[in-house]
Amino acid sequence: MSRQSTTEVRGSGPVRVTPRAGRRGSPAAQLSTMVLLLAVAGYFLLPVWWLVVSATKSNGDLFGTNGFWFGSSIRLADNAAKVFHHSDGAFSRWILNSLLYSGGGALTATLIATMAGYALAKYPFRGREGVFGVIIGAVLIPPPLLALPLYLLASTAGVVNTYWSVLIPSVVTPFGVYLARLYAAASVPDELIDAARVDGAGELRIFFTVALRLMSPALVTIFLFQFVGIWNNFFLPLMMLADNKLWPLTLGLYFWNSQLRNQPWYDIVVTGSLISVVPLAIAFLALQRYWRSGLSAGSLKS
Repeated sequence: MSRQSTTEVRGSGPVRVTPRAGRRGSPAAQLSTMVLLLAVAGYFLLPVWWLVVSATKSNGDLFGTNGFWFGSSIRLADNAAKVFHHSDGAFSRWILNSLLYSGGGALTATLIATMAGYALAKYPFRGREGVFGVIIGAVLIPPPLLALPLYLLASTAGVVNTYWSVLIPSVVTPFGVYLARLYAAASVPDELIDAARVDGAGELRIFFTVALRLMSPALVTIFLFQFVGIWNNFFLPLMMLADNKLWPLTLGLYFWNSQLRNQPWYDIVVTGSLISVVPLAIAFLALQRYWRSGLSAGSLKS
């Protein structure tokens, strides 16, 4: 029950309690806050708006008109068709590769991170805090710093220039393990685990039938973070993959952009960049209600 400030009004009759009006800032403070929020929103949305507008223009309109408004005609459908037909339809293959890397890597990484986080939260063993400290340290390491060691390991294993050279490093997410441990400790009661053990359930059955359901918001959060991270990954595929049939979207668009001096296909690169954002937007819109509940679950305590 929320606490509400009250004032007492005394008279000849019984004491009457009336709610006190909520405090509000001055009009100047409200206006400045609104202006600040609009400025921040504009800062983040302006590049997106430029990308959407530019994807509707021809090459001539891209350089002959205002960059933040539409050109003489809307050519989004024509530009999209050119993107998918350019380079013998390489863009479609790059999309499928990105979906494979991001979807497969994120699903596997989510399962591994959840199992590791659950084990660290619910099974006491010697050196547990030391292991967790190493995981926290791994979160602080920038991923590009690991690209060269990963390339040397992949070269030794003989998987360079294969799907596995990008998929295997993508299934490891120290941040996901950290988040899963915190969420498991807060959302999976020890009493529920003990009751399941008394009923004869094994540890794997408890994890898959009890813990995973309670941790579902955390699973969605880990999946989204990992999916976006793999989708936007550039440096690792650049080092691992030489065959353009294995490239993800990031590497393919970079290759097209590097050829702009010789080939004037700016409209193709811009429209391809817009299309590459669509799967991320779909993922966030489809899973945002689970994601928001996962982020806010720790703020509620019964």
